[in-house]
Amino acid sequence: MNGGFVDRLQVGRRFSRVAASYDQADFFVREVDRRMQERLDYVKVAPKRILDLGCSRGGSFSGLAARYPEAELLGLDIVPEMLRSGHAPRSGWQRWLGLGRSNEALRLAGDAANLPLKSSSTAIVWSNLLLHWLDDPLPALAEAHRVLEVGGLLMFSTLGPDSLKELRSAFSDGYAHTQRFIDMHDLGDMLVGCGFADPVMDMEVLTLTYDSFDVLLGELRAAGSSCAMKARRHGLTGRQAWERARDGYERLRNDGRLPATFEIVYGHAWKVPPKQAADGRAIIRFDTPRRK
Repeated sequence: MNGGFVDRLQVGRRFSRVAASYDQADFFVREVDRRMQERLDYVKVAPKRILDLGCSRGGSFSGLAARYPEAELLGLDIVPEMLRSGHAPRSGWQRWLGLGRSNEALRLAGDAANLPLKSSSTAIVWSNLLLHWLDDPLPALAEAHRVLEVGGLLMFSTLGPDSLKELRSAFSDGYAHTQRFIDMHDLGDMLVGCGFADPVMDMEVLTLTYDSFDVLLGELRAAGSSCAMKARRHGLTGRQAWERARDGYERLRNDGRLPATFEIVYGHAWKVPPKQAADGRAIIRFDTPRRK
């Protein structure tokens, strides 16, 4: 593959391998989802359709469905195994009667940068911890803007540059060992460039602690979250390199535990009426005064 930073095929392989057991390792994703859902308490919308970008097994569906019971839920993910593993199994009699999935979200296999939806067809685009797996978030943000109706809301989370900084510092071999995490100010600029209005960006830092270096790496692998950058080491890492990294991380031990930092970036923005037509002409709107 030429160009770019992220090995898209490797991302797919990693998440395909863990799809069946993902619900046993996605505690961090679920916690960020819970925090995102709380932010909807301050948003007054009554959506008819919600699109979850990078839905994986559908961990956000239950919360969104409870909050917006009248909305149609769509979930899109690039990993078909994730979509399939998220379906609740039906008994034989349910399949025979056609019951059990009538109110489930529609799951679509597809690319966030090329959405299989009509323009202006969605009220909310929701995305939890997807953007740092993309080579460039800009096309996905532009597609979110396209499919949103005027007045629609984009709400997302991703990881910022301080995430897993301890892991990066433990290695000194010149290879990538985490994803490339984009600064929230750059993401805000992308939103404006896509045509979103009044983007709101903020962040918080969570520090998780682990018994050992190997436990941390094991949890990242179990969640499909190992490095999938093209600049990662493609061959086996030698014993000496592992020992140096393990020793380097061990120096960070505090109160018997090893820290791992996660910078969580949150963003939301609204789609407003366009200021230009497709051919570049300016759109001027006149408000007709009401008769008294």
